[in-house]
Amino acid sequence: MNEWVLAMLMIGLTVMMYFIMNAVYVRLRSPFLVPILTTTIMVIVILTTFNVPYDTYMVGGKWIDALLGPAIVSLCIPLYKQRDIIKRHLFPIISGVVVGGIVGMVTGVVAARLVGFSNELLASILPKSITSPIAMQIADELGGIPSLATVFVIIAGLAGILIGPPLNKWLKIDTPLGQGIGLGVGAHAIGTSKALEYGEQTASMSSVAMTLSAIIGALIGPLFGIWLFP
Repeated sequence: MNEWVLAMLMIGLTVMMYFIMNAVYVRLRSPFLVPILTTTIMVIVILTTFNVPYDTYMVGGKWIDALLGPAIVSLCIPLYKQRDIIKRHLFPIISGVVVGGIVGMVTGVVAARLVGFSNELLASILPKSITSPIAMQIADELGGIPSLATVFVIIAGLAGILIGPPLNKWLKIDTPLGQGIGLGVGAHAIGTSKALEYGEQTASMSSVAMTLSAIIGALIGPLFGIWLFP
């Protein structure tokens, strides 16, 4: 089969499954049905059922993967739109993002080390609280597995939207600023999609926190890696 035709088929499959799974999520609103998870599972099921090799899928999948970089650049938009709020609450936002990012990295690596993970897996789990494209880059630089880093990012995101809302309620965190920062730092893009359910300002702050977390994580992640994996 012509490579371009194969690429378009694989891209079409992924996009179609995303729209279907997104419609299911919008209807049922279960955190276990977030499109990034269900789409991945459905694509795997289809490829396995029809014995389509991973390399064949990536003929088209590589183009979707290539768009992750430009997607990160677009995160500057919410930073610009919310610049007034950022200026007014600069210290709590920056401190919350920095502390949350460091805690996310350290706790993940410490827990993984306690159960005997190899350095390769530790390098893959280190950037779990950073959005996928940057997490993949950090994992690759530290000798980890980029694709596995994405899996850990998804797991962290799902854990964030499952634990975050009841934790906010228990700690009486009821402001858009606090809820947004928590979801954005702890659960990145998945958390931001959850924040949309709380309102525009919460979603905006989550997007800002996710963006700042990605920037700060890209700076300190490799430094942590050098310290942890000398």
